[in-house]
Amino acid sequence: MISRVEGAYLGAVRAFQNPMLDLLHKRHAPLVVALLSVTFTAERPTVAVADAHTEIGDALDQLRAAGHGDTLPAGGPRELCRQWAEAGWLVRQVLDDDVEVYRLSAHAVGALEVAGRAGGARARVSQSRVRTLLDAVGRLAQDADPDVLVRMARLDAEIGRLQAELDRVQRTGTVETVDDEELLEEAENVLHLVRELPADFARVAESIKAMQRDVVTALRQDERPTGDVLREYLARGEQVMESTTEGRAFAGALRLIGDPHRLDELAAQLDVVLRHRFSRRLGPQQRTELREVVRRIEQGLDQVFAAQREASSVITSQVRHHDPLRDRQVDALLRDVMTGLQAWMPDARRSQPVDPLRRLPVADVEHLRQTTGALQPPEPPAPLTDWDDDGDVASGDALAWGGPHYAELDAHLAAFATDGVTADPDGVDVAAVFDAAPDALRRPVDLLGLLELAHAHGMTETDRVALVDAVRPDGARRRLAFGGVTIRTKDDTDD
Repeated sequence: MISRVEGAYLGAVRAFQNPMLDLLHKRHAPLVVALLSVTFTAERPTVAVADAHTEIGDALDQLRAAGHGDTLPAGGPRELCRQWAEAGWLVRQVLDDDVEVYRLSAHAVGALEVAGRAGGARARVSQSRVRTLLDAVGRLAQDADPDVLVRMARLDAEIGRLQAELDRVQRTGTVETVDDEELLEEAENVLHLVRELPADFARVAESIKAMQRDVVTALRQDERPTGDVLREYLARGEQVMESTTEGRAFAGALRLIGDPHRLDELAAQLDVVLRHRFSRRLGPQQRTELREVVRRIEQGLDQVFAAQREASSVITSQVRHHDPLRDRQVDALLRDVMTGLQAWMPDARRSQPVDPLRRLPVADVEHLRQTTGALQPPEPPAPLTDWDDDGDVASGDALAWGGPHYAELDAHLAAFATDGVTADPDGVDVAAVFDAAPDALRRPVDLLGLLELAHAHGMTETDRVALVDAVRPDGARRRLAFGGVTIRTKDDTDD
């Protein structure tokens, strides 16, 4: 039985083991908060690894030039980002376009919000905060109380209050004005609630990623039948939003804010607030935060949905390509590598070169025996059977639908040029040659063969478009168009 003090102490120890409080507890916490808040913004939630190293390096140089070099930690920006990733403040991931980026973890987002609130105006016990608390408690009691009569009484009281307000407005034609100081308190309360949203969305996304890692790890270690694995893990992949506590809470909130009409209504209400005269008493940063409430909600929704899609894709891909034997072989190979490193490290010196393995060894095996009892030497393959290339391997119909008749086409081309059918001084027109051929040589494929022969004899392309009528073996006619081509005859060449 632990005492009250010991229980409180153990609870505080567990709380300070959270990466968020650990970040704020570090010696260089102000620097970490400043660099992360400058590098990662609401408009840029992810930053490419190379860009992040460059920007953080420039920020460190500016701080050293300003005289803060004594308070900066040792190490460059790459080392600092690696430390922050190991501490759980940064998450390193690869996007679909193979670009490696950093993003803030939920713990880092929460730490930045805590630091921002602590460095800004102090929270006050105001009428707006008390009303928010009373409304929340009232809704909680109403949802938890199953008594029908109590619910009816509350609804009647609410209807009576609203009806009285409607009657007063209709009677007087005026709306009671609210003091600017009270409106300012309500706006600060809204900003306080809005600043909690990024950390909440980040926690939901990270809980989905943690569930994804758990599922993949369990799948790699699973030795059950493939059918059971498919049914269980595909079901979890399809219902990933319902598999975590944060996911179920987010699904409930999504029913309230996921409606586009609700977000449009929220944007219109914020526009009314920013047009009121009291908003001039807000600072520029506060006005910007109010103006971008809807966009921050949409960014948070996109972050969660992206994590959900990635988890479903990874789990489904792992299930489809799951091979327990191969996974065990990879795990055994990795263990062998780690064992070799542990044996090599104690005797290794600093900066000692290591000869790389440029190629894998190849086993010198002349013949693999198929069975242990197969002692006879390997026999050569059986000789190939003779094939009669001169035999009738195709019928006449098959040949009619075959490729071009090059020999007949070449003879026809030579006869056409010799007889002087064309009077074109530039050479023999291929279209005229094709039109003068018999039907057996006027197939569409023969036109291609004739163009090949023209290219071999040395053809010249003209600017006109030639039209010819081709005849298929079944008697169907096709009109074909191609760029005009002429062929130089031997006489033209001699001239």
